[in-house]
Amino acid sequence: MTDSMSHQDVQAAWAALAQGVRTGVLLTLRNSHPFGSHVPFVFGPDWTRAYLHLSRLASHTQHLLTDPRLSLFISEPDRPEKNPLALKRMNLQGEAAMLMTDAPHYAEVKEKYLARFPLAATMFGFSDFALWELMLQDAHLVLGFGQAYLSTARTPHEWAHQKPEQKPAAKN
Repeated sequence: MTDSMSHQDVQAAWAALAQGVRTGVLLTLRNSHPFGSHVPFVFGPDWTRAYLHLSRLASHTQHLLTDPRLSLFISEPDRPEKNPLALKRMNLQGEAAMLMTDAPHYAEVKEKYLARFPLAATMFGFSDFALWELMLQDAHLVLGFGQAYLSTARTPHEWAHQKPEQKPAAKN
């Protein structure tokens, strides 16, 4: 990396954002158009896995059953003293699948989810609710002005500083 932040610094900033923000916007596809829903989430060991507890009755769940492609957007809260364009935020893209109760890591995910959202315990008894696993492939992390980073699931702890796109030279 040629910028001032090391992979470790960016990783620490991502971890702080992920720990400090409990809800995000889940973007699903509805008739080939983006549809946003506010959802609570927990991450797995890194950003490549996130987990949601969704009702089958919700529109976003119906969308995922039709097309599993999604984006999850998380952001630090806006405050009057902050420049909203400099808020720390992350956009993740991937696919979702229902996490079956017999999956080897189901109990661990459920425990982690309930540790973060204890009021959700009742909903685990509802037959229309299920845990969903988001398998995230690409991450775009913004830590402020000029501090945008990209990562992929192949190397989730490596962050490339996003450079401004070069415009092609005009033809005469």
